[in-house]
Amino acid sequence: MLYLAKTPWWLQKYYPECTWQMPVNEKKIYLSFDDGPNTMATPFVLDQLNKYQAKATFFCIGKNVQAHPEIYSKIINEGHAVGNHTQEHLNGWKTSDEVYLDDIQIAGKLISTNLFRPPYGKATKKQLKILTTPPYSLSAVMWTVLSGDFDIKLSKEKCLTNVLHHAKEGSIVVFHDSEKALEKLKYVLPKVLTHFDKKGFQFEKIILQ
Repeated sequence: MLYLAKTPWWLQKYYPECTWQMPVNEKKIYLSFDDGPNTMATPFVLDQLNKYQAKATFFCIGKNVQAHPEIYSKIINEGHAVGNHTQEHLNGWKTSDEVYLDDIQIAGKLISTNLFRPPYGKATKKQLKILTTPPYSLSAVMWTVLSGDFDIKLSKEKCLTNVLHHAKEGSIVVFHDSEKALEKLKYVLPKVLTHFDKKGFQFEKIILQ
């Protein structure tokens, strides 16, 4: 599995229609969680965030919102942001524009947000152009730091290192509130929250116009 823990500058330049990091010069980090809501992982994440009065952004899959509406409501009621992560977790590179856009619209009926993150970070430039202009007018959010918690071959220690070594002011960090990632998440998330809290960072949700 090939990916980079820190997003290179040239990739950010190639997709200027996406937000890769937040434009702040303050001690603020933007934690994000993909693929939920999940009955096991999402409550754990919410409990950890509450310990630090931390806010985050949850990029939800529509079918999971349908399956677990009470957890989705809890995310919102506790003051976090939500984003559209498609209805069926589709790979835009392998899906026709018509099917991909329709899938996002279906999820949009369940997830009230202007934020969108393509699953796997894979959407074509054409798809992104359509999604970020009317009538969709979504803000495409990528990331600065990829924790790698989804990678079964990656150790929990390396996952932690990915975040601690690369995250800084304005970084958007990706975790996954999924059963697949839960073992690493239980190890990494508390340590990330403690580390940056001690350094005086605040954990904010993503807000884009």
